[in-house]
Amino acid sequence: MTGTSPQAAPDRPGPTPIEDYAALGDAHSVALVSRDGSVDWLCLPWLDSPAFFAALLGTPENGRWRLAAVAGDGGSDGRRGGPHDGARGSDGRVTATRRYRGDSFVLETVWTTPTGTARVTDAMPLANDRSDLIRRIEGLTGTVTFEQEWVVRFGYGRTRPWVHRDRATDGSEVIRAVAGPDALTLAGDRLPRGREGRHEDRFDVTAGQVVDQVLTWTKSWEPVPCRPDIDAEVRETENLWSEWARATSYEGPYREAVVRSLLTLRLLTQEPTGGIAAAATTSLPEEIGGGRNWDYRYSWLRDAALTLEALVDVGYRDEADEWRRWLLRAAAGDPENLQIMYRLDGARDLPERTLDHLTGYAGSRPVRIGNGAVDQHQNDVLGEVMLALDLARRSDLPADDDAWALQRVLVNHMVRRWRSPDHGIWEIRGPLRHFTHSKVMCWAALDCAVRAVEEFGCDGPVETWRGVREEIRADVLRHGYDAGLNSFVQHYGARTTDASLLQLVQVGFLPPDDPRILGTVARVREELADGPWVRRYRTETGVDGLPGGEHPFLACCFWLVDALARTGDVETAARHMDELVASANDLGLLAEEYDPVGRRFTGNYPQAFSHLTLVRAAHALHAASVSATPVGARAATLPPVRRPSVGRA
Repeated sequence: MTGTSPQAAPDRPGPTPIEDYAALGDAHSVALVSRDGSVDWLCLPWLDSPAFFAALLGTPENGRWRLAAVAGDGGSDGRRGGPHDGARGSDGRVTATRRYRGDSFVLETVWTTPTGTARVTDAMPLANDRSDLIRRIEGLTGTVTFEQEWVVRFGYGRTRPWVHRDRATDGSEVIRAVAGPDALTLAGDRLPRGREGRHEDRFDVTAGQVVDQVLTWTKSWEPVPCRPDIDAEVRETENLWSEWARATSYEGPYREAVVRSLLTLRLLTQEPTGGIAAAATTSLPEEIGGGRNWDYRYSWLRDAALTLEALVDVGYRDEADEWRRWLLRAAAGDPENLQIMYRLDGARDLPERTLDHLTGYAGSRPVRIGNGAVDQHQNDVLGEVMLALDLARRSDLPADDDAWALQRVLVNHMVRRWRSPDHGIWEIRGPLRHFTHSKVMCWAALDCAVRAVEEFGCDGPVETWRGVREEIRADVLRHGYDAGLNSFVQHYGARTTDASLLQLVQVGFLPPDDPRILGTVARVREELADGPWVRRYRTETGVDGLPGGEHPFLACCFWLVDALARTGDVETAARHMDELVASANDLGLLAEEYDPVGRRFTGNYPQAFSHLTLVRAAHALHAASVSATPVGARAATLPPVRRPSVGRA
């Protein structure tokens, strides 16, 4: 995806808008790079490792690596200017235009100043066994002055390391930052000078000149790494991303947005474990200045299962096999101990605590790491898992006896538990309730189990499962549907809806033209939607036990598109989809929520839930556009493909 027209490099008080960040990744972790060239968030070697660049959630003193053009006089004297030194381009400004190279996460930013132009290429290599961040500057015309600032603070911006000059294994001079078991090595053509806990530099790049900088994480006791072959690493990284993207079978509407969303889902998938993160960040607020700030750098079974459905829908079946094996490892043991989320390697320990030394994004506190919802009971999760594995079976994924044995155990456990209240899909921290969506997903889990026996020859107590499936259905129709509202409701006894009810048509609980489904879609639009913008539920009811509010939740917005397409209102669905796709930033990335008034992102970023629902909404629209009748549940998937690994095996 190409970038937008040149924009003035940001020179504003307050935090960088979330939508101004680009994402880079190496299948192990993700870096966020602002439009003005600052790496403000990076955890290495893994996505859920402690950050050493944490300015995103604090100040520059909490760690960042800024490399940006400034409006110099074409003759750097070593002084450090102010932010962009007044920022003048051909009309007195410094401007920056950015794009990803093709279908990759190799970022190019072209800087234009009054004295020349230069290109910065940022990449995290996929093909090596290291943890590198490459930043290459190439002079294009004239002379461009750059400033570099390198501030390292380990332990989420708390720990100031020992920083010193050292020699790499090839004899070259580097800067080494060490704290406990972690070490960062900065190698390159311009090593900044140290001053008061930071390293700074100001230098000129002329036309034809190339300046390379490489950051590498290692264990502190390992040899000091030297620079990799930057030409080869950047070229191979671009090729691997592009090769993976070419494997999709999707040729429907919104293809550019779909491909970027698929790439983002792959960006959030860890190799070699197969764990899929919900997002790359922690504690980006749902409401600026509020306290709804959570750590999303883990693998939720629900989100990961939905991601697999989105990938399988458009032809990627190897990912389903990877995640199925991850699930077997993570969920091994007593079904009583099944968690709703895990670390990306399948570890179970995610204690939640606050980082009080960080001021939070735009003052939004507390900053949290870990996630206390890990101990919640959410009945809907198994339904999402079973739907994903059912789709994998229908896409000719080879049968796996161990995977089916696990599913059978989990379904039998759910048969005994479905009547209990739970915290629901939105991880309500208020009282447990009988959430209608949770009950329907229990029904969906049994529906998948029954069809596995009937259609694929799997073994299981199918008569018992059929009976409980019908029992749940009757219970939901009796207690989860309000005839006076002509709508299903958020939980038994409620008089309000919930956007998760839009999934009822996706899972086939009732036919898409059933008046109760149509009434629910209409009620959700009336209560929770403003055009395409849909909130999850009415926070003012106090159902979630949390203060404050939130903005429209992008996954719910795409669910509405999906539901409208499946129920036959393709015209409205397409109109909403146009507006939603246009809300992505210039690089095609989405956060958790969107403020249509302020036209800005809120919530963690980039967000798997938003991107996977975009893919599924586009798929539903594509299916509806070629069908004369509502497509209903489980629209036929496109042909599966084999794909190359995107990173290190």
